[in-house]
Amino acid sequence: MPRKTAKTHIIVVGNEKGGSGKSTSAMHITVSLLDRDYRVAVIDLDTRQKSLARYIENRQTYADHHNLKLKIPEVHVPKPAQRDSIAAMQHQDEASFRSLLDEVKTRSDFILIDCPGSNSHLSGLAHAVADTLITPVNDSFVDIDLLAQVNADNYQVAQLSLYSEMVWEARKTRAMKDRGVIDWVVMRNRTSALDARNKRRVHEVLTGLQKRVGFRYIPGFGERVIYRELFPRGLTLVDFGTNSGEKMTLSHVAARQEIRHLMDELHLPGWTGPSGIAAE
Repeated sequence: MPRKTAKTHIIVVGNEKGGSGKSTSAMHITVSLLDRDYRVAVIDLDTRQKSLARYIENRQTYADHHNLKLKIPEVHVPKPAQRDSIAAMQHQDEASFRSLLDEVKTRSDFILIDCPGSNSHLSGLAHAVADTLITPVNDSFVDIDLLAQVNADNYQVAQLSLYSEMVWEARKTRAMKDRGVIDWVVMRNRTSALDARNKRRVHEVLTGLQKRVGFRYIPGFGERVIYRELFPRGLTLVDFGTNSGEKMTLSHVAARQEIRHLMDELHLPGWTGPSGIAAE
């Protein structure tokens, strides 16, 4: 299949806190790109849980069992380094990661890297090579603490988090290496359909925080049971209504609209949004 983008675009999904819908977000982005016939490779750096790799494994199993023609991305789970010292392990991890990245770039339009929900050397390396960095957060001040500490009285930003500082270091590293720019996107997940004071305050804080920290804040996925139910079958809402063998409901339609909106807001190269204009 010929290349559809001028160069390989690297998407990194990173968050040092678990439970933010990281793997679900990564899978829906991956399948959305596959659905448009982009060549997509996935690198799952969470070598312990391997949630995204398991999601894709479930997809292949379900497709084989039900004789479905589901598009499957290329998947890699790097093996942990085996060395006597931390420095030696980090050196081996970095060499293996960069070698894998160079190899996969030759046959991919997009590479999606899913980082573990904790701080690690490999996660830091991945952040520094990102073209688009996506940080899913839940609709909660517990998750906002990942980005910055918020004053309890006035909800103003008191101090940036270690994660935000790490992203800034990754941006500086990337700029010095190849003058590249990391588009940092904070994606707000699991929002309730009901209006509430906490929901409004989270929105206000994220809106203000994006200017200070330097990310783009966009809506993600709502609080829908269907997202969690899809994992065992390896399916996404992108598959529904085509060749998944599943019937659409009103909830599915609303969820698919969330996915379309997310993909448009990511501004990925070659992706044509509602305006009909592709991102550069």
